[in-house]
Amino acid sequence: MYYTNGNYNAYMKPQKPKNIDGKSAYIVGAGLAGLAAAVFLIRDGQMEGKRITIFEELPVSGGSMDAILKPERGYVMRGGREMEEHFETLWDLFRSIPAQETPGASILDEYAWENQNDPSFSYARIIENKGQRVSDDGQLTLSQKAIREILNLALTEEKDLQDKKINEVFTEEFFKSNFWLYWATMFAFEPWASAMEMRRYLLRFVHHIATLSNMSALRFTKYNQYDSLILPLETFLKEQGVTFQYNSKVSNVIIENFGNKKTAKKILLIENDTEKTIELTENDLVFVTNGSITESSTYGTNTEPAPVPTEIGRSWQLWKNLAAQNNDFGRPEKFCENIPEANWVISGTITLTDDKVIPYIEKISKKNPHSGSIVTSGPVTIKDSNWLYGYSISRQPVFKTQKPNETIVWVYGLFSDKIGNYITKKITECNGIELCAEWLYHIGVPEKDIMDIATNYANTVPCYMPYITSYFCPRALGDRPLVVPEGSVNLAFIGNFAETEKDTVFTTEYSVRTAMEAVYQFLDIQRGVPEVFASSFDVRKLLNTLYYLNDQKSLDEIKKPLRDSILEKYVIRKIKGTYIEEIFKDEKLI
Repeated sequence: MYYTNGNYNAYMKPQKPKNIDGKSAYIVGAGLAGLAAAVFLIRDGQMEGKRITIFEELPVSGGSMDAILKPERGYVMRGGREMEEHFETLWDLFRSIPAQETPGASILDEYAWENQNDPSFSYARIIENKGQRVSDDGQLTLSQKAIREILNLALTEEKDLQDKKINEVFTEEFFKSNFWLYWATMFAFEPWASAMEMRRYLLRFVHHIATLSNMSALRFTKYNQYDSLILPLETFLKEQGVTFQYNSKVSNVIIENFGNKKTAKKILLIENDTEKTIELTENDLVFVTNGSITESSTYGTNTEPAPVPTEIGRSWQLWKNLAAQNNDFGRPEKFCENIPEANWVISGTITLTDDKVIPYIEKISKKNPHSGSIVTSGPVTIKDSNWLYGYSISRQPVFKTQKPNETIVWVYGLFSDKIGNYITKKITECNGIELCAEWLYHIGVPEKDIMDIATNYANTVPCYMPYITSYFCPRALGDRPLVVPEGSVNLAFIGNFAETEKDTVFTTEYSVRTAMEAVYQFLDIQRGVPEVFASSFDVRKLLNTLYYLNDQKSLDEIKKPLRDSILEKYVIRKIKGTYIEEIFKDEKLI
């Protein structure tokens, strides 16, 4: 396997791998990573679909990219994944999946057209005082000390950040900035989270610094991501003859360790309450989605909180069973145990059933939810919320079955250990009415109307996700297994708890990238895997970032000593009259 960029490999169909007709594949998990692995096996590996089996413990595909109408509760979305143009493997995948609404088009075509016609833009990223946009929204408000801390982290090697937390590499000045508020609530970082992951995000998304406050770099699906992305993938794979075995719980993969050679020999599973064993040969490839951020999720109702989960969940137990067989298979306990109490575990799906709240939404976001345009373009963060509450409103309808008078709002709170401002409970203790009431209070609905609307004109489904922030737990090298562990003959790890260099977890891109890398390594596919977008190596992006980190100041306006530590004056003199001076001028630094 090798990495490439440009269109030479992007447009090239690889030759059929040797001995592919004698190989089969078993994929554990029908989330995005598992579905992507199946597509790459068929498209690039030219494996027959009938030789691929996908095991899924739930009765439905999608994993964490779910959205469903639960008849006994209502519309439910556990979350949504933000996407952008430079998810190279994701778009490589969806260029090959037929669109469901436009004959002759791909999912990528439909997605791009939707975002060209209705681009993302947030008119209010941070609010306070019951729906008022904060006065400095749009500015990053970083001190020179905080900027130096960002630069220092970016320049630190990963090996020197093992098991370190974000609050161990930044001081209080940094955490008071709008930059941190934008960053934390957009990506779900907490102060206790991994400094190693924070560094990866800084390098990976350098090109987003300029648009953190308006989120114009983001791209969104027409409907919820299950309907827009997962269902087309599932449809394509079933048409290719892939076998989906739902309600199938893989408990272990038995590994034979012989020297450095690791060979998967058996799959142990429970299918519809019946224990089964699948014997494997070296030609049987096994792709395991290890761990899950939405494992053990529970749901509440308008009148009942989501129960606190008590069991670890099968995806985590499977990883533990694998890790017990070889140290190269990672350390799952680093991610699923001892998660701090002050973390995000609750989200809620609010379905408004009339237009009473629409004027308050429109006042903040300058968009009418019934217009068909994306409303908030990502999260709106409530700065003075004890829960650090936020909400997001996508294009309506979010579900194809949604009624014209319904508006769906997704809410979440990053601090689960604090008492609310209007509802005097922790977010984990709240039922749907209370989650809705807290949101209505913060967007400016008069207090006399709050409980009536939350009770009679809204249905809110709370969801408790005990592992939703586990991607960001402080970690060391080796805590996540390599996509294909050294010496592995036929076992690969896919998804966001597998390790691939430079890319960032908690993204759809990471799921697809690990799937592509696993398939390409096992089948020796002679086509390059698109490299991670190299914005941190683009001097234009770096200079543009410097400009925005300093709230759009030129070098002359930046106070010493930061200016001198970035660029000594003689450098400015040396570049005068050269194309380098043109670049600096283009990025507004001189």
